Amino acid sequence: MKRRIFLLSAASAFVLTACASKFKRYNGPRVTRVIVYKGQRKMHLMHKGKALRSYDIGLGFAPYEHKREEGDGRTPEGEYIIDRRNPNSKFHLSLGIDYPNAQDVAKARAAGVSPGGDIFIHGRPSIYASGGRDWTAGCIAVTNKEMERIYAMVKNGTPISIYP
Repeated sequence: MKRRIFLLSAASAFVLTACASKFKRYNGPRVTRVIVYKGQRKMHLMHKGKALRSYDIGLGFAPYEHKREEGDGRTPEGEYIIDRRNPNSKFHLSLGIDYPNAQDVAKARAAGVSPGGDIFIHGRPSIYASGGRDWTAGCIAVTNKEMERIYAMVKNGTPISIYP
């Protein structure tokens, strides 16, 4: 009897732990591009021209115009690649964007400034969990639940287009 109770308890704990994981599985169509429209505050996960999922987003605290330099609070605009993953992000989960590209570096160098870096798609820390629109240092923010799905769907090497 004790063994049966122990096994049921262990099985229940395993099931609850598995359900609570931030790492989700995705078996649908491959995301072939991420498209961000800063002015609309929308991000679309695309498969060959068709939106698989769309999300409301938050941006940098100075959301208008292209990122010019480190610390300007702007979200970059242009063509980039998802190039890294951070499962231990302080923003729940995050996907890195390969900003700055060669063009960004050249423009910043010509202006005598650093272009900055560390631009991500990420979730929200607890102080922004219930909202707040444009609060990042230049990243693209979604809810933690949405980030779990995005993290599962978007693979490294996926192109991302960020428009004004």
